[in-house]
Amino acid sequence: MSKLWGGRFDKPTNELLERFNASIGFDWRLYAADIAGSIAYAGSIHAVGILTDAELDAIVQGLEQVRAEFDAGTFVALPSDEDIHTAVERRLGEIIGDAAGKLHTGRSRNDQIATDVRLYLLHQIPVLREHVRGLQRAIVDKAEAHLDVMMPGYTHLQPAQPILFAHWLMSFFWMLQRDLERLDDLTRRVSVLPLGSAALAGNTFGIDRDALAAALGFDRSCENSLDAVSDRDCVAETLFWAALFQMHLSRLSEDLILYASAEFGFVELDDAYSTGSSIMPQKKNPDSIELVRGKAGRMVGNLVSLLITLKGLPSTYDKDLQEDKEPLFDALDTLELELPVLAGVVATLHINTARMAAALRDELLATELADYLVRRGVPFRQGHHIVGQAVRLALSRGCGLRDLTTDDYRSLSSHFGEDVHNVLDFRRAIEQRSVSGGTATAAVKAQIAVAKSFLDK
Repeated sequence: MSKLWGGRFDKPTNELLERFNASIGFDWRLYAADIAGSIAYAGSIHAVGILTDAELDAIVQGLEQVRAEFDAGTFVALPSDEDIHTAVERRLGEIIGDAAGKLHTGRSRNDQIATDVRLYLLHQIPVLREHVRGLQRAIVDKAEAHLDVMMPGYTHLQPAQPILFAHWLMSFFWMLQRDLERLDDLTRRVSVLPLGSAALAGNTFGIDRDALAAALGFDRSCENSLDAVSDRDCVAETLFWAALFQMHLSRLSEDLILYASAEFGFVELDDAYSTGSSIMPQKKNPDSIELVRGKAGRMVGNLVSLLITLKGLPSTYDKDLQEDKEPLFDALDTLELELPVLAGVVATLHINTARMAAALRDELLATELADYLVRRGVPFRQGHHIVGQAVRLALSRGCGLRDLTTDDYRSLSSHFGEDVHNVLDFRRAIEQRSVSGGTATAAVKAQIAVAKSFLDK
């Protein structure tokens, strides 16, 4: 089969340029989108009289056969197949003959590839959503099963205040929930049909673009043909989404890596999600979540590479836009593989409640003392200073805040009473924080109930 565009050329394309120019090596995965778009487009040009009934039937049946060959893995690409569009049209011609040549009437590969990418995304986003929800379910289940477990909460990676383990874990649910909301918002901008824009100036045969959009499951058609063939905002947004989402996964992984270390010992990864050392027989390495953490750099790189590609492009379609697909496919493939792994890590995680309890040191209760003074009429800033002195006194004696006597406290402030030690209790400190969003058991239960309602929608 001759090239789709070879008529004005006297010489064959340089062999190295053929290889450099070709995208069939990665855009083959768009075959289902390309064929769906072609079937719908055939209906559009049939409606305006370009195709006869017989030609439409032949094209649709031929394209269904091509799709079946791709689905079965029997489709054979040829060296002349520059991209997925060339491959599909070439094979369609082999099946039905000259009628295949009518399919490209009024259509360009420029609006065709823009449509294919958006169709592909519209089918991949629901898959992504389910993987994210799978991780959210694992988080909720693990949190609900360990509602009574206390642990230190950290700021600056320094022990800060006592919290519930479930509260810590659920913090990642809400990061992922924001990611889902962003993904849903992004979908609105993906669901815009470029097909009918042709190369850049629009279709000349008066096709019904709104009907075409509806047939392909788009919300609407684009408003400007020049913009449509070059618009890769939805790809850039998807890569931004993936980079931000991966950052959240990386933060969860980093916490788990720290908590699984011998120094913390708060959690232990299941053997199924751990690896060993080639030289040290005792090692149990958290490679699964270290890789999740490492993929953050890859995701950010995918986003930056596309933004730099788009930065200086002149109007409408340029071949540089071929560079949008590999980072997009890499991001989607990475997420599809890693999300079930991370959900498995969370679902099988062993929680070492004793190590968490042992890490609850007296200084975590310093804020409780300051609040105690506030309730006795002391301005918080003054109370903060007084409790700081109590902490310094305990440190100088090598003891904890609970080891200081009532007289020790009264030597620092007359506002301390005989009941001062009552506030120096970890469970009490947690249950005091019963506001919505707080770490008290009732508040965390309410939080989990809301999370479940999101998952049930």
